[in-house]
Amino acid sequence: MVHTEVAGEGVRLIRIDRPARRNAIDSPTADALHDAFLAFEAAPDERVAVLTGDDTAFSAGADLQDLPRLRPSGPLGPTRLHLSKPVIAAVEGWCVAGGLELALWCDLRVAGRSARFGCLERRWGVPLIDGGTYRLPRIVGLGRALDLILTGREIDATEALAMGLANRVVDDGTAVAAAVELATSIADFPWACVVADRESVYEGLGRAEADALAREADRGRAIVLAPDFTAGVERFANR
Repeated sequence: MVHTEVAGEGVRLIRIDRPARRNAIDSPTADALHDAFLAFEAAPDERVAVLTGDDTAFSAGADLQDLPRLRPSGPLGPTRLHLSKPVIAAVEGWCVAGGLELALWCDLRVAGRSARFGCLERRWGVPLIDGGTYRLPRIVGLGRALDLILTGREIDATEALAMGLANRVVDDGTAVAAAVELATSIADFPWACVVADRESVYEGLGRAEADALAREADRGRAIVLAPDFTAGVERFANR
């Protein structure tokens, strides 16, 4: 159902493994995804996770023949968890319906050139229930999000990149390697600053500007007092 492995220093690879169902997610798979991400969150030596499927599908979403049950953390497993560390989606093939919602839950998305995205659940009368209506407009803008949600149309990786849904497009078959490379580069930065800036971005969404800036400043002051900051300034001065 779900396999995990160390993919590099500070990087955990989490793979959905139901190829016969295009990596559609049933209740056991949702439970396994939820537990895998909680384990990643709790591991002090793991900084960035990469979520993927296989070369034919990232995920086709909920398994309509064996629907995952509703749960506080999200029907597909982790989509209502708020992790303190980044997650990157490595997308090959189909990333549709709830699979798209899983990818939207991730911080960044790396896609193979033949990847296909879309809210295809529109065609079957299945609602978006894993955060898609919240996250998609914030990533691509209201107009583009409504276009995808209301029409249920498929888009390719080129269009996904143009609208900001995909952050990187790479050759087919290389999305996992590219995502792991990106994850490793992020994990290599002074970590307290990465975590603080990421949290400031998410916490600032929907807040009044003054409140968001005050919270950013509070985190920034804490980082300036940390050893990593002094060491970074010294590296810059001696470069």
